Amino acid sequence: MSDHGHHHDHDHDHDDDQPGAHDAPLSGPALKVKALESLLIDKGLVDPKALDELIDTYETKVGPRNGARVVAKAWVDPAYKKRLLENGGGAIAELGYRGRQGEDIVVLENTPTVHNMVVCTLCSCYPWPVLGLPPVWYKSAPYRSRTVIDPRGVLREFGVDVPESVEVRVWDSTAELRYLVLPERPAGTEHMTEEQLAELVTRDSMIGTGQALTPAGRR
Repeated sequence: MSDHGHHHDHDHDHDDDQPGAHDAPLSGPALKVKALESLLIDKGLVDPKALDELIDTYETKVGPRNGARVVAKAWVDPAYKKRLLENGGGAIAELGYRGRQGEDIVVLENTPTVHNMVVCTLCSCYPWPVLGLPPVWYKSAPYRSRTVIDPRGVLREFGVDVPESVEVRVWDSTAELRYLVLPERPAGTEHMTEEQLAELVTRDSMIGTGQALTPAGRR
């Protein structure tokens, strides 16, 4: 496995119900969402700032909490972790989270020798059930192209310096197959509960553009 990782064919009609999923004209449902959003803002019914905050909440707080629970359980329960790595979708469904379109989720384990990161080169496939809304940068052309070409450079921009001794693997999501990164458990967390551990798991650590927080860096 090289830095360029896996590439898959994309089924290009799969994400039409997700606004902004493609760099193409908006399709019916996405167009309706945009039109409604513009109308609400124009009529003064919704403050654009409030809308941004709502989206931010789903991007960074509500959505990724599901994934954080999955990661924390894997950190404390070796049998669950084994199931998660063997059958991601099944193990995630045990906690009640499932894909809307039946897509499979594969869990990639970060180790002292391998760092995984996820991209969707042709659109913006994303593991919604465990991570909520994709961040704007995930859908951006620079992230999608540069992650494949220069993953270490992109990681450095996120403040993650991966030593040369660690292999960086880039995984390309598709409509049928999405990925969740299982970050390394931070040192000094041996006595923390599963709930406390979940607080250390960030959205970016589950995409591979970040690492889990240390107990001292907990927000």
